[in-house]
Amino acid sequence: MKRKLNLLSVSVLLAMSMSAAQAVEFIPGTYTAAAKGNGGDVPVTVTFSKDKIEKIQVGTNKETPGIGSVAIEQVPAAIVKNQSLAVNAVAGASITSKAILAAVAACVSKAGANPEALQTTVQKQAQKAEEKTLNADIAIVGAGAAGQTAAIRASQLGKKVILLEKMPFAGGAAAVNGGTVVIQGSKIQKDAGVKDDSPEIMTEDYIKNGHGLNDKRMLDLYVHNVGSMIDWATTDGGMQLNTKAGFTNEAEHSKPRVMRWVDGAQGATRNFKASVEKSGAKVMLGTPVEEITLNNGAVTGVKAKGNGGVLYTIKAPAVILTTGGFGANKDMLTGNLKNALYYGVKSSNGDGHRMAMKIGAKTQMMDLGKIYPNGMEVAPGIAKSTIWSNKAAFEDNSGIMVNRAGKRVISELDTNHNIKNEEVKQGEKLFILMDQKTYDAFLTKLNITGISKGDMDNWLAQDGKGYPIVVKADSIPAVAKKAGVNGAELQKTVARYNTFVKNGKDEEFNRPAKFMKTQVSLTGPYYIVEQQPRFATTMGGVVTDRTLNVVNKQDKPIKGLFAAGELVGGAMGDDSPPGGNMAWAMTSGKLAAESAVKFLNK
Repeated sequence: MKRKLNLLSVSVLLAMSMSAAQAVEFIPGTYTAAAKGNGGDVPVTVTFSKDKIEKIQVGTNKETPGIGSVAIEQVPAAIVKNQSLAVNAVAGASITSKAILAAVAACVSKAGANPEALQTTVQKQAQKAEEKTLNADIAIVGAGAAGQTAAIRASQLGKKVILLEKMPFAGGAAAVNGGTVVIQGSKIQKDAGVKDDSPEIMTEDYIKNGHGLNDKRMLDLYVHNVGSMIDWATTDGGMQLNTKAGFTNEAEHSKPRVMRWVDGAQGATRNFKASVEKSGAKVMLGTPVEEITLNNGAVTGVKAKGNGGVLYTIKAPAVILTTGGFGANKDMLTGNLKNALYYGVKSSNGDGHRMAMKIGAKTQMMDLGKIYPNGMEVAPGIAKSTIWSNKAAFEDNSGIMVNRAGKRVISELDTNHNIKNEEVKQGEKLFILMDQKTYDAFLTKLNITGISKGDMDNWLAQDGKGYPIVVKADSIPAVAKKAGVNGAELQKTVARYNTFVKNGKDEEFNRPAKFMKTQVSLTGPYYIVEQQPRFATTMGGVVTDRTLNVVNKQDKPIKGLFAAGELVGGAMGDDSPPGGNMAWAMTSGKLAAESAVKFLNK
């Protein structure tokens, strides 16, 4: 029979836990160890005295800035503070957190102690929640690309801004995306030689890609403002585009209009952080907003819960919701999305949608999501993206994509939408065949999407018997057999493709000749990597007017409530082209901030 612990019991437990930690003895000194993180090895150096962990330092690593780096900052400090390995992983950075804990445990062993002795959780006495009231002109909920853009812009326009984020780090989905952005209409696009693009041409591309399901009002707002947003972002906004590398090749865009940020998504994350800090906006991480407050139908602010259980009342006459999508919330998904592989961030669970709907907000297109073709099922129902590795395999090397019958069925450089449809047609799965040179190039881009060479080595060791299918063999028939592909037909496909390369023309699927530079090697080893549809981005959301003021079910603006980013549905229809989501997040974030400021200045 369970009984509630009284205060005396809690005190006794606390004393016992602390004494248990204090009873551990170490061989004084400094020890090092490493464990696999998200981007490779995470090296740790731990200094011990006879009875205490004195200091923990994490060495050079490739963990994601703004995500894994938060775990690197917080987990060692928590271990030292509590003298315990029973500390919580940082939400959203569990792989890095576990790597640090594993490496520290290894150091504990080297120091002559048993890591098990440091697994006692320190009990804390329950305290009454503290309540605080803060005041701002604008409260922004969600610190992804849209929220950070809005915070920077509103602060520049002279408003007092509080930016709230439920995760212990900023960045949202933008921190782990492909690192590209649409720049149509910008000075940078024109300076790069593209002078024949226009909002009208971009509109045609987006309507074609979105299958005519686009909210034309939002699309019009997007295409006519994205260029000026890029001009602002790369000057006053503190962002940096990789103009040296030039435009990326994207079949969905009829004109060159997509570029990468310097250092991709990681570089953008760093620059966002620096720009928000420079703006003077108050940032509250680890502070989930739970309610939008109203008075006579007008927004008065939000209520949130912070670290240590502090209950915040944020008084603000304008609120901008930038909470992202709902791909991680199975209860909100419908249709094909409910069973699709998910590869997005865990924080995308529809918080903003639910809070907005609770006060009467109208929604649209909630059954639609952006499904990409280039995923690997790394665990049941969970995917990771190979989008940038695929580019390395197909654009500069000899990678080809085949079905189970060993045949090419589409150009490897076709649109994401068409490749995804072909995967569905072929039973949800295609396969990339690579020789050693191509596989080596494939590996160099994996870290962009959170896959390490160690991950690939572990999957190769499974030899096709686990998740995902990643196999290696010395011959084409042997590697095909491991992957469940017709080896005899695959050999014919390779010979046919090599002839196309020699002749400079893909007579089957018109893969551009400039991306057919190298024949598939006639000597092994060879590799096969699976390809499955995967999704992260939801395309539906709340409805706004052209000022990005959220409207109710009667299409009337909810006074003081604005929204931006993935939360606002419609601009791209049922599909988004490469770089499109990032550009929409930032464009709508900037416009929402400007609209909120204009509303306050009336």
